[in-house]
Amino acid sequence: MSGHHHHHHSSKNKKSLIWAMIIIGSWMFIELIGGILTGSLALLADAGHMLSDFINLLISFVAIVFAARAATNKKTFGNHRIEILAALMNALMLIGVSVYIIFEAIGRLAAPTVVSSGPMMVIAIIGLVANIGALMVLSGKNTKENLNMRGAYLHVLGDTLGSVSAILASSLIMAFQWYWADPLLSLLIAMLIALSGVRLLKETVHVLMEGTPSGIQIEELKKGLMAITGVIDVHQLHVWSLSSDVHSFSCHLVIDNTFNDNHQRILNEVDRWISNHANIQNRAIQIETAGDFNCVTQPY
Repeated sequence: MSGHHHHHHSSKNKKSLIWAMIIIGSWMFIELIGGILTGSLALLADAGHMLSDFINLLISFVAIVFAARAATNKKTFGNHRIEILAALMNALMLIGVSVYIIFEAIGRLAAPTVVSSGPMMVIAIIGLVANIGALMVLSGKNTKENLNMRGAYLHVLGDTLGSVSAILASSLIMAFQWYWADPLLSLLIAMLIALSGVRLLKETVHVLMEGTPSGIQIEELKKGLMAITGVIDVHQLHVWSLSSDVHSFSCHLVIDNTFNDNHQRILNEVDRWISNHANIQNRAIQIETAGDFNCVTQPY
């Protein structure tokens, strides 16, 4: 069931990414040309975000394709970690592009550049419509839960904020000739995007370091396992993630000697309890008999 559920999400994510790439790619060149013609840093920044987005949407798409490949003797867990590596690349790109725009904006604040506010606004509005369309196809519950998809979503969200920034800047320039509004707003948006990138980077590193998945409390798991009749101790309990939605669990259970004939019942109860209380696909449970620690290993 979990494999079918994961395949369904992967198929839906691929379609969303394809549509987002079509939308982003179509307007990327228009914003790039518009930024060059008008001299607007906000438009150039937006076009840069769009190029970065297109590349990272493509990376996210390729990651999903490779992650769906079956496990092999050399990769017994499959390729799920590719999605996390794609999310890592997305996070680094978000931070890198933001840092570039911040430095460029600081330079332009010192010496504001004259921009053509009319064309700048028209192109920014078109870009905003394109970005909103891409956000709509990328939005959904799985985007929040999947780090790879969230990275793609954050890139497009950054573009959307960039378009809003360009529209606001062009309005201020048109009304008051405040040419400094263009780099100032670009600076503020870049800082927001950088913060999102840092947050995404922190989460991806947590997965790569095999940290406990969010929402899973180790002490609660241990307490629940200890409540199962026959279990007198739990140790070597580990929960980690292969990707955003594929988790693994392993533990050693010490069983009271009077329950030596009930190992299978206890294993079934543990498996059922873990299934009901945590979304963990890979489970490996080892039973140790109290006293002599004879071991029986049962993977699920």
